[in-house]
Amino acid sequence: MLVAAAMMWLAAWAAPGLGFSVPHRTSIGVGFVLAGLAVSLLGVAAFKRAKTTVNPMSPSSSSSLVIAGIYRWTRNPMYFGFGLVLLGKAAFLSNVLAYVFLPGFVLYMNQFQIKPEERALESRFGREFVDYSRRVRRWI
Repeated sequence: MLVAAAMMWLAAWAAPGLGFSVPHRTSIGVGFVLAGLAVSLLGVAAFKRAKTTVNPMSPSSSSSLVIAGIYRWTRNPMYFGFGLVLLGKAAFLSNVLAYVFLPGFVLYMNQFQIKPEERALESRFGREFVDYSRRVRRWI
């Protein structure tokens, strides 16, 4: 997320001619950032309540499959929240190139973070995870 945010800023700085006017861009940007932080924190809180790891680099060490709270609507609230933060940054920057990094973030996260996590969770929780992933979408 931090790399994408930095690239968005750099792109907007390098190509100011691709900027456009967005009324209330600061309010819109702050709103998306706050919503993203709230969604991410709800995900972290659900993991803490379940006393399982929040570390995305070790999904195989998960002690329980969290399917309550925000996890009833999205399997990846932390990543979804990061996406909302980036959307807020793009709205604030109001530059076409800033928005280009949003689908890139989603594609990268799906391929290099979420899919490996899902394989580990399916290996660890089996049918329970498969059933859950059929009921709840990956993002929203």
